[in-house]
Amino acid sequence: MTKLSKAAKRAVEQALKIKKNEKVLLVTDEQKLPIAKEFARWADNRGAETTTYLMTEPLRPISKPTSLFMQMIKKADVTIYMLESRIEEKSFRGYMVKEGARAGRILMMPGITTSMMERLVDVDYSGMARLGEKIMKTLRNCEQVHVTNPHGTDITFSVKGRDWENDKGNISAKGSHGNLPAGEVYTAPVEKGFTGKIVLSLIDDKIGRGTLIFKDGTLVEWKGKGVNQIIKNIGKDPTGRIIGEFGIGTNRGAKICKNMLEAEKAFGTVHFAIGDSYGMGKNKSSHHYDALVEKVTLVANGKTILKNGRIVIK
Repeated sequence: MTKLSKAAKRAVEQALKIKKNEKVLLVTDEQKLPIAKEFARWADNRGAETTTYLMTEPLRPISKPTSLFMQMIKKADVTIYMLESRIEEKSFRGYMVKEGARAGRILMMPGITTSMMERLVDVDYSGMARLGEKIMKTLRNCEQVHVTNPHGTDITFSVKGRDWENDKGNISAKGSHGNLPAGEVYTAPVEKGFTGKIVLSLIDDKIGRGTLIFKDGTLVEWKGKGVNQIIKNIGKDPTGRIIGEFGIGTNRGAKICKNMLEAEKAFGTVHFAIGDSYGMGKNKSSHHYDALVEKVTLVANGKTILKNGRIVIK
């Protein structure tokens, strides 16, 4: 069995826990077909009814689903998304998360690669889960979270009253959605009071430093080539400029790279997202763009959790 096949087997059997007679919808493109084939192989091995939806290049970027696709996702028990990541397709991805979780459960893997599957999916999730629980316990209901880094990040916010999620590779319950590779804890910051400056290293797969300045949860100033592309895609939609997520990477194998699916899981990094808060905050949007911040020092209610990119809580 190849490393890729072993990783797909673990995803099907242990993350998604696909069962006999479940309806599985695989959404892929030509670049990801080798990965999709392995998922299909193991879903079929479990006795699932598997349908593959190939997104051909002439039809991209896709901004909204076809009427036939809408029928398919509403009838799927499990939806698996693996496409090359493109800014112009954010609205389509948002639709898939919403509808896939409404009908069943959905695994989102935008930009997944064979290397990421082999390195980061066929892993033991227990230690990652325990670390995530420890971080969430420390941060839950904190009224003052302060994030800084040597590049100029200085942002203060509250997470009081907000729920947390531990992305530990379990996407088996109806209504759930998650990523593989896994490895982050995240919430939606309280919008009011989310004020300060974020200096990022990566935004939605766009390498290059950028700056985001917030006032009471709203992005009011920005700069950077990647950020400008994001703002252009948001256009006049005000929901795309509201803070929607704060997360901490807990996957020791993940690396900072140009693929946000992996980079946001990198151990000791944090990320913020503008746009939809996935029901954890007040903002609802068809947009959601993650911004990676590295070499972070994070202090919550006076207790240091990260110091210069190292997790230091005991």
